[in-house]
Amino acid sequence: MTTRRDFLKTGAGAATAAAFGSALPRHLLAAEPRIARAVAPLRILILGGTGYIGPHLVRHAISRGHTVTTFTRGRRTPELPAGVVQLIGDRNGQLDALRDKTWDIVFDDSATNPDWVRQSTELLKGSVGRYSFTSSTGVYYPYTKRGFDESDAPHLELADPNDGSETFGVNKAKCEAQVRAVFGEKTMVVRPSYIVGPGDTSDRFPYWPVRLAKGGDVLAPGKRDDPVAFIDVRDLAEFMVKLAEDDRTGIYNVVGPRTPMTSRQFYEAARAAINPSVKYVYIEDYTFLDAHKIESSVPWVMLKDKDYGHQSIKNDKVVAAGLKFRPVADTLQDTLAWWPSVPEARRTAPRFAISAETEAKALAAWAARGLDAAGGPLPCAPG
Repeated sequence: MTTRRDFLKTGAGAATAAAFGSALPRHLLAAEPRIARAVAPLRILILGGTGYIGPHLVRHAISRGHTVTTFTRGRRTPELPAGVVQLIGDRNGQLDALRDKTWDIVFDDSATNPDWVRQSTELLKGSVGRYSFTSSTGVYYPYTKRGFDESDAPHLELADPNDGSETFGVNKAKCEAQVRAVFGEKTMVVRPSYIVGPGDTSDRFPYWPVRLAKGGDVLAPGKRDDPVAFIDVRDLAEFMVKLAEDDRTGIYNVVGPRTPMTSRQFYEAARAAINPSVKYVYIEDYTFLDAHKIESSVPWVMLKDKDYGHQSIKNDKVVAAGLKFRPVADTLQDTLAWWPSVPEARRTAPRFAISAETEAKALAAWAARGLDAAGGPLPCAPG
């Protein structure tokens, strides 16, 4: 009997993915003709467009009837819809291709360097109606409380240069400030949480569908009530286009799922979607996980110290603004179907947060403690 897992690994899903090499499979990215056209088509400029968010954003915008121009360094050649104008340049001072042109809105998806944003905002002022900057919920780091929302000020002063999370968050916050300084009320900022789904340029979220497809005993870290947060890249891209169409400005924490989800709920949903035969070994002991260097496995992260409120960002505003959330099963299955299309070198040696060796050692150590898969004591032998 062919199972869902068999189909995803060897059937039409994987075959389609493999057919397109490093490009995203057509069935995951292609513009869908059934998507309704926008009432008022926009002229859209995308700074980027060939990375992770970009291809999804381009295709959805085209499917809605908008005209799209991308600005990239020309190092990647993704399969984009006909009609997309591709300008070549560099955010680091080589912006001449953007001069003497006009657009209704620019989506800046590629900047973490405030100076890049300074250059692009100053050049495009007067050439675009609105400036949309893709930031991150990382601007709230350190997450010293739970329940951050758009009214909370971003963290702008770097305290520890050796803290990569703080450096990233502060840079994003300074980029936001630069956009507001130039575009004022014409600024739109989206702050996504972990972005997941097909086309992922990291190996964070792909770990789960790939690992579950292999089967066996699977280490599932985290306390059962630890919240998890993530957003499918396609839901993010579609929401960004919707905000543009609705003539919105302001700040939006783009965080899913729609309603809060715990780590245990995520693991169960993932098992049902990918491989129901998997047996989880739930390990809630933070001290044990720390000792085995298991501090995160996106969307789960160890919620303590500076990451205490990491996965509890509020999403009320984006829900009210019309953000749609596809089922987590779709995200998992589509990610697994896409995985065979990534370069073989990456698939052979992925940078998963939990390596096979790390998992095996942790499971063996956990079993040696005389605990069952749920973390309770094993029953004593009779006699």
